[in-house]
Amino acid sequence: MPDLHPIAKRIHNVQPRPVRLELDTGESGIFEFSSTEFFQREFRGEGVRTDADRDADFRLISSDDYERIPLGRSGSDEEGWSMVGEVVAAERAEE
Repeated sequence: MPDLHPIAKRIHNVQPRPVRLELDTGESGIFEFSSTEFFQREFRGEGVRTDADRDADFRLISSDDYERIPLGRSGSDEEGWSMVGEVVAAERAEE
């Protein structure tokens, strides 16, 4: 079986503690994920951002080729999910 995505593994290993995500857009933030899980190579996670945008839900899911970890956002005033960016780095956030 091919290796699991390294950023997804890091997020999975850090949660439920806060994790700092850096996106390909240059934005970064601190997130707390209530759940993360792998289905073979596919990765999923759901959580909230704790340093800003607290009224929105966030979702991670691996791309179809398992090479990228996109981050989606669903706000209370929106229908559905919008793409925020691709996660390029993840590390344990200082509490």
